[in-house]
Amino acid sequence: MSASALMSLGARAMAANYAALQATGHNIANANVAGYSRQQVELSSSEGTFSGSGYFGNGVEVTTVTRAHDAFLTREAAGARSLAAADDARLKNLQLMERVFPTGEAGVGHASGQFLNAMADLAARPADVATRQVVLARAADVASRFTAAAGQLDVLQGGVNEELRVDVKQVNQLAQSVANLNQRIIDVRGLGQPPNDLLDERDRTIAEISKYLQVSTVGAEDGSMAVFIGGGQRLVLGTHAEQLVITQDPVDATRSALAIKQAAGVITINPQGLGGGAISGLLRFQNEDLVHGRATLGQLAAAFAGKMNEQQALGLDMRQPAGSGAALFSVGAPQALPAASNAKGPGGAYSASVSLATVDASQLQASEYDLRADPAGAPGVWQLTRKSDGLVRSVASGDVVDGFRITLSTPAPAANDRYLLQPVSGAAGGMARVLDDPRGVAAALAVATSTAAANTGTASVARLAVVSPGLNAGLTAGITFSNNTGAYDWELRDAGNALVSSGSGNWTAGAPIALNGFELELNGVPAAGDAFSVGKTTFPGGNNGNALAFLSLRDAKLVGREALAGGALAGGATLTDAYASALAGVGVRVQGAGTAAGMSATLAHQAEDVRAGKAGVNLDEEAARLIQYQQSYQAAAKMLQVAQSLFDTLLQVTGR
Repeated sequence: MSASALMSLGARAMAANYAALQATGHNIANANVAGYSRQQVELSSSEGTFSGSGYFGNGVEVTTVTRAHDAFLTREAAGARSLAAADDARLKNLQLMERVFPTGEAGVGHASGQFLNAMADLAARPADVATRQVVLARAADVASRFTAAAGQLDVLQGGVNEELRVDVKQVNQLAQSVANLNQRIIDVRGLGQPPNDLLDERDRTIAEISKYLQVSTVGAEDGSMAVFIGGGQRLVLGTHAEQLVITQDPVDATRSALAIKQAAGVITINPQGLGGGAISGLLRFQNEDLVHGRATLGQLAAAFAGKMNEQQALGLDMRQPAGSGAALFSVGAPQALPAASNAKGPGGAYSASVSLATVDASQLQASEYDLRADPAGAPGVWQLTRKSDGLVRSVASGDVVDGFRITLSTPAPAANDRYLLQPVSGAAGGMARVLDDPRGVAAALAVATSTAAANTGTASVARLAVVSPGLNAGLTAGITFSNNTGAYDWELRDAGNALVSSGSGNWTAGAPIALNGFELELNGVPAAGDAFSVGKTTFPGGNNGNALAFLSLRDAKLVGREALAGGALAGGATLTDAYASALAGVGVRVQGAGTAAGMSATLAHQAEDVRAGKAGVNLDEEAARLIQYQQSYQAAAKMLQVAQSLFDTLLQVTGR
């Protein structure tokens, strides 16, 4: 072997080890760069040269520079990161929503209790105008608490809308970066070697997208990477990136929806198919948690206001002339929102409409409803789905469901029309005290009772209550017991003492006598000939019967409970219990979201650790390699030195 062959071996060895040192230095420099994949120089032995004495090696060649990349681990880490981001985004907003339902004196339950406590003072001083003014002030406090809470939910919705727009803008920028990187990778692909740093950068960019949306990727033969979201919608294909946009929800314009711009137009993406990512978490909070919170608050507001107005209407105020009490509260009206895809007429207006009316506020549920045409095609029949539990039932125009009536317009909606029904969602936001005159508070009962002076039994009036808005206060009821066993005769007479109607009944201890929309309960035992009369209240200022009835509502079950599987209601709840249930419901959601966020964050860290263990830089390992390649480089240099010495010796020999 000539000295030149030995020099060639040394030069190749030096070049190979220098390349290995360069790759090792690159690894050390990028050890703290997120998503960096460790690079390694791949070496191969050069083909030997044949001689009569055998094959002599020609040294080493640098084949390529590879990166320690595992596509499966990279996808797993990105998927885990997406789920963690979704859970975290939902948790943060749920924690904000929890503040809308405070405990103690700041809560809605305390304000409503204070209003009913004011009725106790009014019962003691029914004619006192100042006490009546306090009642109105407490009523205003209740309304303001509900509207303030509803306003906070609106602020949360606005925050979600803004955060979605910011996130989508970021995703669009990242998607364009992936498209640009695809172009650069395609351009250098023809050189025959992988552009490792560009590939790492593309992987990092896709990993950033996965924080906002769960993605799936498919590699192409030209080196580009296609990125898909939302159950198959393409985000990046080759060197082209689609644009995501935030649009109004197709049914509720106050909510946001995710859509993608394509050649065919703007296509709304089903949020159920997004999987993970912060955008998915925000949409889930908006479409599930925030809807439930708004409906729960609205249910409380509608039930409270409805019962208070009902009791107010059963009483008598102090105005001149005295009349039945005007409404104390108003609430936001129930509404039926048409889908944007519903049939429209020539003028662009919807061809048909659906209207809702509250019939029994105590039966209203904390839910929205989806109204669609009956799948069986039955004429005049519609399918109503309660979204809180998925209960489906068939309804027709005029039917009353969960305390509200559904009315369809003429002509009826088209077969493909659908509506989002919100019986209580806007109730709290529109709640207000509408009675301003303190004399308008109906503290008195519309009727009063009197006992005949000649009564010989021990019976006395225990309670007189108006129980029906159909009471005719202009009629006087006379009740006369015909024997000692409880049998009685009754008659109703008008203001001119003309007989309107009469009848008989049988009184039993503990059971009220019900006539003309009122109930009369007696203590003791009536004797034959005992008589009682119930007629219009003559002096409302001295009567506190309706104020006491208000006070009794503290323990009344005036809020509808959650419905059972068959559609039947599980019984009502007091306002205090219902508010406590609302607090517990939000708390359970926060706790569940916190647990999910903690678990998904742990899984994301574990998946990233596994990926980094395969592709990341181990500085101890790189330091060992640095020494290894340094020694190899020095040995190669020594080889060159020996070859140079041999060459000089040959020159000296041949020169003589």
